[in-house]
Amino acid sequence: MIVTINNNRFELVKGDITAQDTEAIVNAANGTLMGGGGVDGAIHRKAGFALKEECLNIRKEVLHGAYLATGEAVITKGYNLPANYVIHTVGPIWKGNKADEEQLLTNCYQNSLALASEKGIKSISFPSISTGVFRFPIELASKIALGTIIEFLETNSFGDVRFVLFSQQDFEVYESTLKNMLDFL
Repeated sequence: MIVTINNNRFELVKGDITAQDTEAIVNAANGTLMGGGGVDGAIHRKAGFALKEECLNIRKEVLHGAYLATGEAVITKGYNLPANYVIHTVGPIWKGNKADEEQLLTNCYQNSLALASEKGIKSISFPSISTGVFRFPIELASKIALGTIIEFLETNSFGDVRFVLFSQQDFEVYESTLKNMLDFL
C-alpha cells in the first residue's frame, strides 16, 4: 500500500527489515545495543560483527557506559545490510501504560525521524517497535506509529518512509489502521 503525504512517499509492506534498500533502517533495539532477539538480533546477524563494535563504542564514548534510554535513538553504519545506516531505538515494554509507554513509543518514531532528517537521510524503513517480546498491543502500536509518521510527513519534506511488517497478520492490522486514518485526512 503506497500513499503520498505532502509530496513524501509512504509505503506499507510485508517483508524483512534486513532486506530493505532504503538509506536507513530502524532497529527495535534493547538498551545495551548488543543485539538480542527478533528484529534486533536479525539486524545484528546480517550487519556483521562491525555493527557490534560500533555499538560498543557508542556505549563507551556517547553513553558513558549507560544503556540507551527508552524512546531515544542513535545511528550507526549498516555494514553488511543493504541500508547504509541503522537507527537504533529502544521501545517500551508494555505495562498497561502505567509507565507512559504510549508516549515513549511515540518518542521512538519521532526521535528516529528527527535523527534521519538531521543526517540528511531521505529514505527509511521502520519495523513495528515493541509489539514482539515487549508485548505492546499491536492495534494501539499501529495507531501510535502511523499517526506519528503521518504527522511528521505532513509538516516535513523528507522523502520515502517504508513500514515493514514481518507477518501477514501484523500487515493487516497496520493496513486497516492506515486506511482508517486516511479516511480522516
